[in-house]
Amino acid sequence: MTTTHTLETPEADIVYDVHGPASAGRPLVLVGQPMAADGFGSLASHFPDRTVVTYDPRGIGRSVRKDGRVDHVPDVQAGDIHAVIQALGAGPVDVFGSSGGAVASLALVTAHPDDVVTLVAHEPPLTGVLPDAAAAERAGQLMRDAYQAGGFGAGMAAFMTLASWKGEFTDDFFALPPADPAQFGMPAEDDGRRDDPLLSDRSLAVTAYWPDVDALTAASTRIVIGVGEESIEEMTGRAALATAAVLGREATVFPSHHGGFLGGEHGYAGQPEAFAAKLREVLAG
Repeated sequence: MTTTHTLETPEADIVYDVHGPASAGRPLVLVGQPMAADGFGSLASHFPDRTVVTYDPRGIGRSVRKDGRVDHVPDVQAGDIHAVIQALGAGPVDVFGSSGGAVASLALVTAHPDDVVTLVAHEPPLTGVLPDAAAAERAGQLMRDAYQAGGFGAGMAAFMTLASWKGEFTDDFFALPPADPAQFGMPAEDDGRRDDPLLSDRSLAVTAYWPDVDALTAASTRIVIGVGEESIEEMTGRAALATAAVLGREATVFPSHHGGFLGGEHGYAGQPEAFAAKLREVLAG
């Protein structure tokens, strides 16, 4: 059973879904960014015994912005997640955050630690914590430049090249020729749009976010940083390891890759059953 709700605020109408039994203990909130709620279908299906909550971040999917802004800021998203948790009225929750959603979830615990019992932040793409932070930012700028110059296909091809690179961004990476969209099954035609939250500069506040170490380590929330066993050498995996180190702990290895919880939602399937089993184990403490 799934019910859909809209939380109306002065700045945005936040749409969220409540899956499963309405009163099955502590809710599990799944947070993505720039991915919307529809990317969590497979993962949610593996928790039929729990109330699972998914939502669309403001300006993405069904959640319409009214604030006139187009940027994606973790602290702002944290406020939206807090409002959803308050609307649930079920007390503190567990949170699984993926990618930019992991960053927003860290911001949530920083601002509202009493909201969350356990946070699993899976591969937060925090480039600033990397030992090669300057090179990682340069690689990101090349991706954004490719998007601005050639549109979605060119931008996604550049993103896939960046995302699959193993190890630090060395001269060998920057010597690569421009990525061919066809090589990644992407359209070569330019649709004229430049508003993609992943490929444009609209999510720079996500990758540039620096975790508040003092607030996070002082919080009552149990914080687990997750990393994919297949992506551990890639940028987001390396960022997860570095984030865990900044917080004075070791990362927990999950099956598969950056999107290891995905079924067929976005054509980048992982191992959702194994991933969900690991998540269940971690949440159990």
